Amino acid sequence: MSFDWNQARAFLATAEEGSLSAAARALGQTQPTLGRQVAALEESLGVLLFERVGRSLSPTQTGLDLLDHFRVMGDAAARISLAASGQSQALEGRVTITASDVASAYLLPAIVERLQAEAPGIEIELLASNQVRDLLRREADIAIRHVRPEQPDLIAKRLSDSAASLYATSDYLDRHGRPKAARELSGSVFIGYTRPNNLLADLRARGVVVTARNFRFITDSGVVAWEMMKQGLGIGIMMREIAAVTPGVELVLPDFDPMPVPVWLVAHRELHTSRRIRLVFDRLADALSGTGGPA
Repeated sequence: MSFDWNQARAFLATAEEGSLSAAARALGQTQPTLGRQVAALEESLGVLLFERVGRSLSPTQTGLDLLDHFRVMGDAAARISLAASGQSQALEGRVTITASDVASAYLLPAIVERLQAEAPGIEIELLASNQVRDLLRREADIAIRHVRPEQPDLIAKRLSDSAASLYATSDYLDRHGRPKAARELSGSVFIGYTRPNNLLADLRARGVVVTARNFRFITDSGVVAWEMMKQGLGIGIMMREIAAVTPGVELVLPDFDPMPVPVWLVAHRELHTSRRIRLVFDRLADALSGTGGPA
């Protein structure tokens, strides 16, 4: 029995994502195309792989029985792709970098510009996402993370740690005053990146006694949170490197104990042997460690 690998990949993505629309987004395809691939695979195998539950698709028992076998195929395909990419010694081709939306928007464009001047044959795809991408599945070649990866097949390099502090626009501080001590912030307006519950403990440990009510503005995007701070809506929390290149922004409390932000640069072991990916990896390491000039 033979079938198209694209059909197998469509089944695997649909089973893992839970719907055709989510699987189509994950694979960069259209939903009708993905649906046809799944249907073709069912016809080729002569079995029903999914049943609809509400708006989602749930694997049938047959689909569940086959799922592990398809996952083995997916892992094998990823290893083949990794091995082939790792053999490439040309300074041309695409390198995919995943980083947070904040780092992608405010730090990486200048680094990419320098890379383009040094190696114009390299194409950079930047995945600006606050979700951790799976490097083993080739969702990206290089990742900039704030936690150390645990997978043994990944190479991780700890860069110079960053730190986050409290910032506001000069206009906001002109209107609301410049606090001299952390206790004076109890009535201030804060801008939250995601729900502030985890952040409250860190702030209180540094003498800033606030509650969730202080976070009048909340977003799931670090870029949006910083842009709201730049509009003077409240006090924002940001890494010092980004605040340093943002005009009109002041440190709210000069004696505030910064919150440490570890920075890890991560790549797959086999991909790290590729010349173009190694070059991008090294230039990112230099720039984000402060040895490659200001980012």
